[in-house]
Amino acid sequence: MAFWQWFKGIPPRTRIIVGVGIMAYSAVGLYLSDKAEEKFGLTPTDKDREELRNALPKITTVEKRNP
Repeated sequence: MAFWQWFKGIPPRTRIIVGVGIMAYSAVGLYLSDKAEEKFGLTPTDKDREELRNALPKITTVEKRNP
């Protein structure tokens, strides 16, 4: 709870700057990770995507019978 109390104690403008900074850091990380995947040849192929679709559990709905 100490972090939350500290965060609530700083001025609102500073909280906004901290929040925007965290979002910018995250966006840069997402962008750079995509570029790193391309550079190292780790982009998924169509075969990889199909294997992933087959590995995911499938959900089917079953209608309830009225007694």
